[in-house]
Amino acid sequence: MRPHDPTDLQAQEAARAAQAQRDQLAAEQELDDVKWLMGSKRGRRIVWRQLTKAAVFRTSFSPVAMEMALNEGRKQEGYRLLGLVHAAAPNLYPTMVAENQ
Repeated sequence: MRPHDPTDLQAQEAARAAQAQRDQLAAEQELDDVKWLMGSKRGRRIVWRQLTKAAVFRTSFSPVAMEMALNEGRKQEGYRLLGLVHAAAPNLYPTMVAENQ
């Protein structure tokens, strides 16, 4: 492994490009995984359970500030999952909702 040279701008740009490509591949794989998960009734139940545990569909208010902060953190992860569902399999979201009513 070569030592880091802060003046080697070409190497830094190449490293940034390689990292961007790895990030893009990871994002595509995550969308594919969610699409696969939403493709079965069992998978949709798993996603619904995670969204419910994250309290995406209810308030996160608590009179205790730290508890509310924790609830909001959980909710943000739920929103991230919900965003992935809408990006990967938007046509299956209404199916999932109907199956869990």
